[in-house]
Amino acid sequence: MAYATTNPYTGETLKTFPDATDSDVALALERGDTAFKQWKNTSIAARVAVLQNAANLLRAKHTEYAKLLTLEMGKLLSEAEAEVELSAAIFEYYVENAEQQLVPEKLPSKDPAVTEAWLVHEPLGIILAIEPWNFPYYQIARILAPQLSAGNVIVLKHASNVPQCADAFEKLMLEAGLPVGGFKNLYASRHQLETIINDSRVHGVALTGSEGAGAVVAAQAGRALKKSTMELGGADAFIVLEDADLDKAAKWAVFGRHWNAGQVCCSSKRIIVVEAIYDAFLERFIAGVAALKAGDPLDSATALAPLSSQAAANDVRRQVDEAAAHGATVTVIGAEVPSQGAFVRPVMLSGLTKDNPAYYWEFFGPVSLIFKAKDEAEAIEIANDSPFGLGGSVFTQNIDRGRKVAEQISTGMVYINHPTAVKADLPFGGVRRSGYGRELIGLGLKEFVNHKLIGVTDIDGNF
Repeated sequence: MAYATTNPYTGETLKTFPDATDSDVALALERGDTAFKQWKNTSIAARVAVLQNAANLLRAKHTEYAKLLTLEMGKLLSEAEAEVELSAAIFEYYVENAEQQLVPEKLPSKDPAVTEAWLVHEPLGIILAIEPWNFPYYQIARILAPQLSAGNVIVLKHASNVPQCADAFEKLMLEAGLPVGGFKNLYASRHQLETIINDSRVHGVALTGSEGAGAVVAAQAGRALKKSTMELGGADAFIVLEDADLDKAAKWAVFGRHWNAGQVCCSSKRIIVVEAIYDAFLERFIAGVAALKAGDPLDSATALAPLSSQAAANDVRRQVDEAAAHGATVTVIGAEVPSQGAFVRPVMLSGLTKDNPAYYWEFFGPVSLIFKAKDEAEAIEIANDSPFGLGGSVFTQNIDRGRKVAEQISTGMVYINHPTAVKADLPFGGVRRSGYGRELIGLGLKEFVNHKLIGVTDIDGNF
């Protein structure tokens, strides 16, 4: 897998890491199973105390943790610090809510023979987490916090370009008081993942990543009869209706498409503007993108970071070229970018037709797809004409109208007057090729538990 730290701004490879051996994998599973047998019998209060310790440690060294994010995947330092805080907030959400969410539920029964019925939520064992590079800490936190709260333990296979972030989080949890084996980072190879999935001590797989990776891992989990959750790609629609506040809509469109250098599954990738205000909106949007300054992600004046790698930048350029070859109009709307670093100058694609394959693609970089809709109904139609279904946005000054439009958009999340957001106390997930299952809040907490019925009866003879 070639696990290595390569600075996306300088292009310098700073450190490499060997792949896990088969013995490393075996030891991780053995220690994970041992830790689970202890952790499942640990009180919820004691479990979440470890999460609070982890949150405190993240905040105590927030700049140190943030700089590691910037070093390995290139995000702006301000965005990296926000990710550290978000990860801490996710831990604290479960500190405050997990015990109540895991309380056994008393169920009503009309059968007079059933005197009591309870639904209890019991942990399963080891959960394999396969995570991507675009939010190295947040992606870990949103699976780790709920599953540790539930009593499960985690084995992590992180992206190969953020090995130090993965290692830092394992050390963080040990320092916070988690037993050895409760969370193990493995520099695993692809063939080792299937070995892990097939192990009887592993009871589920949570993956965030590409459609291709999701399809492979979901198939492997299915063959092993293991539950999986998949958070995959997205091409979020950003609808601007004729009664929107255009200054606000344009500002959020610039942010929603370009934060994290556009490398966000729930980024505002398809901007759909009603014809009546199309030109006025576009003028504001283009001016906002042109004002973004690309440069050193550690510099507070930088607003546009490099992509995670030169290979990622090349992939985005290739997609743009192919979209143009099929008839799309490519307009450069960003300022010049440095020659050093994995930068892509922001562009806008317009004139996309359904026979252009790019109409249905996800662009993981600063590329904005712009659509003109004649009215609200056509805007909704364009929004839903996608293989993805992760998030979306509706901009209007009439909130009731916004809710009605949101109800007609087929995605896992829709925000009114804001790009799709990432919050510690709100669920995350999508439909169709954006995946299945939910992470965060109580939904994420209960994805990998045994919902066990305990029934009490008072009857002689046949039931």
